[in-house]
Amino acid sequence: MSHHFCFLSQDEIDSAVKMLLSLKMSYKAAMGEDYKADCPPGNPAPTSNHGPDATEAEEDFVDPWTVQTSSAKGIDYDKLIVRFGSSKIDKELINRIERATGQRPHRFLRRGIFFSHRDMNQVLDAYENKKPFYLYTGRGPSSEAMHVGHLIPFIFTKWLQDVFNVPLVIQMTDDEKYLWKDLTLDQAYGYAVENAKDIIACGFDINKTFIFSDLDYMGMSSGFYKNVVKIQKHVTFNQVKGIFGFTDSDSIGKISFPAIQAAPSFSNSFPQIFQDRTDIQCLIPCAIDQDPYFRMTRDVAPRIGYPKPALLHSTFFPALQGAQTKMSASDPNSSIFLTDTAKQIKTKVNKHAFSGGRDTIEEHRQFGGNCDVDVSFMYLTFFLEDDDKLEQIRKDYTSGAMLTGELKKVLIEVLQPLIAEHQARRKEVTDEIAKEFMTPRELSFDFQ
Repeated sequence: MSHHFCFLSQDEIDSAVKMLLSLKMSYKAAMGEDYKADCPPGNPAPTSNHGPDATEAEEDFVDPWTVQTSSAKGIDYDKLIVRFGSSKIDKELINRIERATGQRPHRFLRRGIFFSHRDMNQVLDAYENKKPFYLYTGRGPSSEAMHVGHLIPFIFTKWLQDVFNVPLVIQMTDDEKYLWKDLTLDQAYGYAVENAKDIIACGFDINKTFIFSDLDYMGMSSGFYKNVVKIQKHVTFNQVKGIFGFTDSDSIGKISFPAIQAAPSFSNSFPQIFQDRTDIQCLIPCAIDQDPYFRMTRDVAPRIGYPKPALLHSTFFPALQGAQTKMSASDPNSSIFLTDTAKQIKTKVNKHAFSGGRDTIEEHRQFGGNCDVDVSFMYLTFFLEDDDKLEQIRKDYTSGAMLTGELKKVLIEVLQPLIAEHQARRKEVTDEIAKEFMTPRELSFDFQ
């Protein structure tokens, strides 16, 4: 067959298909029935015209590649918990984590930034009975540029590693980025190593942390690829189509990739760390858009004789211009990057951070600002450690006592030292140190 008439790249086709799917979802939300090409819409379904959700015709859309919502407040996470079938991290669970670790819960837990879980109680049961577990998280190295949002899972994972004193594996999915993006293999691997340096700069313990590139590790591990194949045998094309929305025109690399992200959930993928033990429970802190991979993993685990990984899910870090979308590393104004100077941080926050303030000072003093949509306030919930100070700011901004410029100034004063300290630590991470973190080796922990 000749291809003379095809002027669209695969990416353009993919994004058109995505858009079509999303339009169909909006149609269904508005009309209460699936779109049928040969059947013009009748009257909208009566239920959608009144009732509490009348304005929310558009459902939030969340998958590993797209995060979209029509609300300036961001994604409705309670709905997401129901849709994904996970459990809310409630006060009781937070108290239990505090009892188990003897440490004050991390601010991400106190503030509902890590808000959802699967089987965390099982992990705590095991830990309280002196049974081992290990941590697994990862990063898709799509470019050298990393922003503060990328650090959220790592900041939290470092805290978990410290308070539970457990080993950690970090997967760099350079293979995934090669398959999905327009990169060479060498570029993808190069980004993996550079991103690893930013991750190391978060302060992980070299004696308890293994960071690996898929392209590198899969070929030299005696356990990892065996688990990939086991997973591949037990997941059908039909299942991944349902979970990830793959189509017949996706490359077979994409279709089989989920097995590679699933494999680190099983301890014998790391024989140098766990020998041949298959029974060590895994806990995965990640952003909630990664959950589909692990729903699949949890589904397949019992069929191949392994324990299901437990999960802790975080919310998305909002883009500077507003919480409707997840941030993009390709748009420099959508976030604060780890390479930004103090001056760039100040300019970006002042110029681009979406404000919940009023149009005039008089109005703002009278009616107050809206913290629910104000991105500067949202960023402070992530990075300002002091709960009392945060609550005071919330009150003052909501009452109108504090102006947007003053709120932004507080954020700038929190972000500048945070980024500067990260840059100083990253400077210390040499190629040798990165190589050591990335070399398969024994790790030290209490349950040999």
